[in-house]
Amino acid sequence: MSEFLQSIHYGSWILPVLLALPLVGAGILWLHGFVAERALRTGPASDDTARWVTLGTFLVMFIVSTGLWWAFDPHGGWQFEFDTAWLPQWGIRFSLALDGISIFLVLLTTFLMPIAVLSGWTSIDKRVHTYHGLFLILTTAMLGVFMARDTFLFYVMWEVVLVPMFFIIGIWGGERRMYAATKFFVYTFLGSLLMLVAILYLGLAAADPVTGRPDFSYDAILAVAQTLSSTERLWLFFAFFAAFAVKIPLFPFHTWLPDAHVEAPTEGSVDLAAILLKMGTYGLLRFSLPLFPDVVTNPAVRNVVLALAVTGVIYGALVALVQTDFKRLVAYSSVSHMGLVVLGIFALTAESLQGAMMVQLSHGLSTGALFLMIGMLYDRRHTRLFSAFGGLARVMPLYGLFLMISVMSSIAVPGTNGFIGEFLVLTGSFQTYPVLATIATVSVVLAAVFVLWALQRVLFNPLDKPENMTIPDMNWREVAMMAPIAALIFYIGLHPAPLLRRMEPRLQELIQQVDPTSVRTSSTAVPGSAGGGN
Repeated sequence: MSEFLQSIHYGSWILPVLLALPLVGAGILWLHGFVAERALRTGPASDDTARWVTLGTFLVMFIVSTGLWWAFDPHGGWQFEFDTAWLPQWGIRFSLALDGISIFLVLLTTFLMPIAVLSGWTSIDKRVHTYHGLFLILTTAMLGVFMARDTFLFYVMWEVVLVPMFFIIGIWGGERRMYAATKFFVYTFLGSLLMLVAILYLGLAAADPVTGRPDFSYDAILAVAQTLSSTERLWLFFAFFAAFAVKIPLFPFHTWLPDAHVEAPTEGSVDLAAILLKMGTYGLLRFSLPLFPDVVTNPAVRNVVLALAVTGVIYGALVALVQTDFKRLVAYSSVSHMGLVVLGIFALTAESLQGAMMVQLSHGLSTGALFLMIGMLYDRRHTRLFSAFGGLARVMPLYGLFLMISVMSSIAVPGTNGFIGEFLVLTGSFQTYPVLATIATVSVVLAAVFVLWALQRVLFNPLDKPENMTIPDMNWREVAMMAPIAALIFYIGLHPAPLLRRMEPRLQELIQQVDPTSVRTSSTAVPGSAGGGN
């Protein structure tokens, strides 16, 4: 299989095709829905068509994107480039490419979306065509964020993400859905406006001196940012940082997240945790570090960001510890995990940056899996309160197995994907910030406490509620959702070298961009990474 995929020439066509496929799927859905309504043929059969079209679209995207793994050259810089004029009078181009940072997030997206759509197969029974169409548009926007090489295109995709997610939460969410959707939209939109101002400022600064036409290409923005005054770069850094900090979300800009997670449907929670939050940390790696290296290495700025990151790590774990709602507990654990990612990014060592990338990927898998498992319970019992459960391992052994695997990944048990990332972040951060790394290590203990306590209350407490004694175990669809994630959790945990090798050259280059005096080190020799493989 790998030889076949390697033989495929993945040129400039692949990225626009991946962006276009969800839009084509959405168009088919809405056309089918319109025709069905006009013909008065709406109903279960029509809704099933919408589900299968969406699943088929996501499966095609996953299959097509899989070849990127083998076609990608870790030392090749930007690859699979596609560039064409979009709004030439404004210096805006439709420019796409991938490097050793963005390729992982693209593959994470295409891997999780067909799994996520299965989570709402039976629970979403109103406006099914619209629901799935919005998720398809959301997927195009998320992929566009990770692919864009034009900064204005990046901003457009960044903002488009807000619209379908707002409606997904606001229409198909829980009882407080409009409050959660509005809070999500307002927080992220206000932060994004500051980023827009910064992008416009840089694009105008990079304007052609003859024609006066702005230039929003990534290379032009990167070059012009180094010519600005230190004061300008400081303000521009904070304008970008505001948008990224809210999206991550970094403490204390996190308050929209628990509400959005709790009220969103399961598929929305999976996308929020596994993919949307990564847009913020991706922005730090793509823009904040290379565009403003002097600001990033400024001790005052760096210490403030690192202090917020470590505070978020501990705060998220402590607040999760007192939650009575399973979904809210996992939401606060995300605040803790993403704080760990920011710590790894701003510690700025080879190990910590690779660790930050690995924690992002691991968090996407483990937290996505936990939200899927919580959704299964909610579909059966229509509650997420720990007090409603107990002893489920006796009547749902298969469910108990997959929940245990997801929990082990979340708390970074050795042999799972979570261990590699947290190990690298903490050891890499200890090189430059030993005190903060030591404090962050406390979160590992706290995570084990609150997650294992949740596991005990759901699976191992007495089976003393009659309604839980006849609860059905996982069905084939739910096993199909969880089996690929579980396999990847153990594969990455036992053999992370292929991932580390693909990301290391780009991250080493990033370190040299930010701090040319840093010593080049390699972190591929970590536990479980020895040996070859693709």
